[in-house]
Amino acid sequence: MLNKTLFTAQQVRDNEALAAKNSHCDLFTLMQRAGEAVYKQWQLFDAQHTLVIVGHGNNAGDGYIVARLIMQSGKEVTVCAAEPNKVLTGDAAKAQQLWIEAGGVVSHFTKDTLNKCDIVIDALLGTGLKNAVRDNFANIIKALNNSDKPVISIDIPSGIEANTGQPLGCAVQATSTVTFVGIKQGLTTTAGKQYSGKLVFDDLAIGDAFTCIAQSSGTLVNINSFKGIATRAINSHKGSHGKLLCVGGNQGTAGAIRLSSEAALRTGAGMVRVYTHESSITPISIGRPELMVSSNNLHQALEWASCVVIGPGLGQDEWAQQTFDEVMQYCQNNKMPLVIDADALNLLAKQASSYMLEQCVLTPHPGEASRLLSVSTSDIESDRFNYARLCAKRYNATCVLKGAGTLIDNAQHTWVCENGNPALAVGGSGDVLTGIIGALLAQGLTIDEAARYGVTMHAKAGDIASERDGQRGMLPSDLFPVVRELVNKVT
Repeated sequence: MLNKTLFTAQQVRDNEALAAKNSHCDLFTLMQRAGEAVYKQWQLFDAQHTLVIVGHGNNAGDGYIVARLIMQSGKEVTVCAAEPNKVLTGDAAKAQQLWIEAGGVVSHFTKDTLNKCDIVIDALLGTGLKNAVRDNFANIIKALNNSDKPVISIDIPSGIEANTGQPLGCAVQATSTVTFVGIKQGLTTTAGKQYSGKLVFDDLAIGDAFTCIAQSSGTLVNINSFKGIATRAINSHKGSHGKLLCVGGNQGTAGAIRLSSEAALRTGAGMVRVYTHESSITPISIGRPELMVSSNNLHQALEWASCVVIGPGLGQDEWAQQTFDEVMQYCQNNKMPLVIDADALNLLAKQASSYMLEQCVLTPHPGEASRLLSVSTSDIESDRFNYARLCAKRYNATCVLKGAGTLIDNAQHTWVCENGNPALAVGGSGDVLTGIIGALLAQGLTIDEAARYGVTMHAKAGDIASERDGQRGMLPSDLFPVVRELVNKVT
């Protein structure tokens, strides 16, 4: 992708005409360019018979353009309309007329036509969809999804709400989606990321003009967005690279804080201390003697530290509550950088008004975010951009809302992580992420830098590990050697 900036559908609609004018072209020229961009993607599939399914908006116009290009290439192409008798208007009507003048016809959709094709181009519904998909469109979408045909969606998979990524009743599961002018934010996270398949962006040669006049809603980031951490000075020592205190590991849950603390070591924290329940000391210490582990003198450990991680394996019993209160009070009074995860988030949700932290990263999954904001998990997933921003504002923190297309929001800007895959959906993966972010804070990165770099490093490590050995069966600890490779790579 040339441009990593995200926009709402409204931002694109409101500004593309002026951007086109400022780039000395009209909107029909943009439609032709959109068809050409889809055609280029279609060429990658080497299909002999293509089915283009159109609605009646501008997406349909794009579909007619690409259908005509495919016909001109000498390959077989069929155009089916959800509503063949619908009279089109504007540029869509012009594109349809060019298709008909070239000898094309517009047919009703049938499953028999679907069965005969090699590939489908989805030009049914665009970014203006706000209500549930109507039955006639829904029946076509379900037929597409039940087939084994690859699908290229134009601008957005039909049925997806462009700003949230949620299906409005049902949506096309695309193999790839070619989106135009500005990347729609809903295509980058949760369900939208899933339904989009491979996301391809084409600015239709008006990108510079568009970004000059349109205000973005966020930014896509990946591991290549960061230069890495500066090379260490020759005369540095262990104290030069941060002192991280990891707090958690209640009785029976030592593994969580062990994962966080070892991840911090592998990410380059100079010294890592663990404060844990007395029953967890031995399980944490065994096999990793580099960790300093204790169950007493928490205040002393806090005075020693330069930043703190709290939450993995913490629990919510009396020991957890007392530990949480002491850590939070100290960090608030001393403006200590802090990463809050897991059960510490649940404890925070119960007494949110008690603390006002200045340097804090929250790392909730959707369930934890729902408790922090007193809404349902489905509410969180239905509007992730909105709730990540609300969480950041309510807690005066940088919020890392985990999931497919993890969001990082500091109450002023949103970043979305491109890296990551389902291999990371395993218990303990979040504990590793927390340790990585803590280690980056310990090494001097700012709250926002540590959150963004930590999320992308963790996600990229998951990509590399799963590419080497497969997604199933990957353990969070398998990420450690890959994280070490990545944190030492300077781009």
